[in-house]
Amino acid sequence: MRKFLASAEFLAGAAASAVLFSSAAARADQPRDWEVTFQAPATDMMRQIERFGNYTMWFIVPITILVLALLLVCIVRFRASANPVPSRTSHNTLIEVIWTVGPVIVLLLIAIPSFQLLTAQYTPPEEAKLTVKATGNQWNWDYEYQVDKSFSFNSAVLQDADRAKAGKEDRALYPRLLAVDNELVVPVNTTTRVLITATDVIHSFAVPSFGIKMDAVPGRTNETWFKAEKEGLYYGQCSQLCGKDHAFMPIAVRVVSDAQFKTWLETAKTDVPAANKALMAEIDGTNKVAAAGN
Repeated sequence: MRKFLASAEFLAGAAASAVLFSSAAARADQPRDWEVTFQAPATDMMRQIERFGNYTMWFIVPITILVLALLLVCIVRFRASANPVPSRTSHNTLIEVIWTVGPVIVLLLIAIPSFQLLTAQYTPPEEAKLTVKATGNQWNWDYEYQVDKSFSFNSAVLQDADRAKAGKEDRALYPRLLAVDNELVVPVNTTTRVLITATDVIHSFAVPSFGIKMDAVPGRTNETWFKAEKEGLYYGQCSQLCGKDHAFMPIAVRVVSDAQFKTWLETAKTDVPAANKALMAEIDGTNKVAAAGN
């Protein structure tokens, strides 16, 4: 009976997780209250970063425990009351070899995969099919699509008074201080190059779910890339202290299907707000149909 109940609880939990995952897929990912782990990865690069972070924990935890144990041993065994005459030993060859060779081995085991990860971050697997220039301002972003007929628009934090007009009243999907008036729109499963610069002070273009973070430096153009594998809305922020409104400089990236992106792109070349409204209407309609089917 206990096994049956345990199995029933497991199946119920799995079903709840599936529902939660399906709703999260439509919403992608964003910061959560009391979050202590990474946001859910939306790119292979972020999965590699996550794996490397977990890998380093296999060194960090034992080293921390070892140092704590050594400190406790020293406190207990070599306190003044238990050891009134301190040892005058100044050298121990074995210990000196261990604490020299040991850290070298640990550093090598960490350095080799970290160099491989760093190389992968700067080496796109294929030629980028879309290039976008992101320019940081105090305190918003300008996005320029470098296509056959280039166009640009500004993206700033969405004010509460403008939510109804923008059709973004759902705070679960468009969180306060993270939602913007115009999202950066990109197609799914497409390598996207982002050229990053700034007009005034140093900013930083960071989207945790994509595993990207690159400084925007005035007078200099830096480059990063990502290939989002899941459709949805992803949030980031400027992660470089850039002035009094640094906390109000979010980044929002909407990942859509190829067909949706092509439709949006054609309209956005002449009218970005209209393109965004049409795209949102199409996505909302698709999500409602999917919810009804479930």
